Amino acid sequence: MHDKPVALVSGANKGIGLQIAKDLAARGFTVLVGSRNLENGKKAAQSVGAAAHALQLDVTNPASIAAAAERVRNEFGRLDVLVNNAAVARTGKAAGPLEEIVKSGRASVVSLDELRALFETNVIGVIAVTQAMLPLLRKASAPRIVNVSSAAGSLTLNSDPANPRRSMFGAYSISKTALNAVTIALASDLESAGIKVNAACPGFTATDLNNFQGTRTVQQGAREPVRLALLDASGPTGTYSNDDGPLPW
Repeated sequence: MHDKPVALVSGANKGIGLQIAKDLAARGFTVLVGSRNLENGKKAAQSVGAAAHALQLDVTNPASIAAAAERVRNEFGRLDVLVNNAAVARTGKAAGPLEEIVKSGRASVVSLDELRALFETNVIGVIAVTQAMLPLLRKASAPRIVNVSSAAGSLTLNSDPANPRRSMFGAYSISKTALNAVTIALASDLESAGIKVNAACPGFTATDLNNFQGTRTVQQGAREPVRLALLDASGPTGTYSNDDGPLPW
C-alpha cells in the first residue's frame, strides 16, 4: 500500500480544483489530478509537483469512472480524501457574457437538455464517483469527502428578496441545491463508517466557469475545500460552509 495519504480531486486540471490539488500536495498528500482530458491532467500534475499524478476521469462516463477506481486501487491501494470538484455552469459552446449566462440559466428559459447535462456533471457525477471510490474510502483511517458547492445553491439565501444575487438563481444554482441534498444524504449514510462528508462554497472565484469575472482568487477559493479535507476526528459532518463559517441550506 502507498505510504502517504492519497487524495483524488476531480476537475483538477485548472481553476479551483488545481489549486486544491496544490494545497493538498503541500500538506503531504499524494494527489490524483482528475481530468477528462488526460494530457491536460498531465500538464496540471507537472505544475503541482512530484506528488501529483494525472488520472483520466470523466464524471459523466461510467467506464471512465470504473477505470479510474481500478487504477487507484491497483496503483495506490488507498484513498483518504475525495474532493468532488468537477462542475459545469453552462453546456453551450460559447459561454458569452455573464449576464447572458445568467439569463439562459433561469429555470423558465433553460432547455431541458441543458438542465440534464448540468445534473449529469454536478449531481449524478458526484454520486457516481463517490460510489466507485467508497470501497477504498471505507478502508482509510480518516476518510473525508468534500463536495464543492456554492452559496448559489442555498434555498434560504435565494428565498430572501433582499439578496442582491437572487436574480442569478437558475439552472446552475438548482444543480448545487441538489448537490447540497446529496451531501446531507451521504453524510447520514456514511457517518457510522467514520466518513465525514461536507459541502464547501469557494465563493465567487475568478475561473472560466464565470468567464473570470469572479472577485476571489483560486487560492482563496480553495481554502474551505482544503480545510474540510483536513478535518480531524472532532470535525463535523453534513455541513455547508465557506471560509467565513456555516451557510444556511
